Amino acid sequence: QVQLVESGGGLVQPGGSLTLSCACSRSIFSLNLAWYRQAAGKERELVAAITRGGSTNYADSVKGRFTISRDYPKNILYLQMNSLKPEDTAVYYCRTVLNEYDYWGQGTQVTVSS
Repeated sequence: QVQLVESGGGLVQPGGSLTLSCACSRSIFSLNLAWYRQAAGKERELVAAITRGGSTNYADSVKGRFTISRDYPKNILYLQMNSLKPEDTAVYYCRTVLNEYDYWGQGTQVTVSS
């Protein structure tokens, strides 16, 4: 059983920054982890992922602006978001798969607007 709890969302102006956190109820040392987002009326999409070995990949739309990272002792996944755009507005979710079970957090709202 894995519980994921996101935090850090909010309202930010275009060009601003936010850092999202995802606290995991167990050790993240052996987990592949990812951030997804879902905008209103759109399908959920992958934003960024990090493997247990540390490899990362990003959606083209966020490359160079977002950074995924993790803190092992604290078992927290982060998403640093810079140069935010209105089209980044969405609910952001963290996700992991363990023993073939798919775990998602409850999501945190990010709104980019002036």
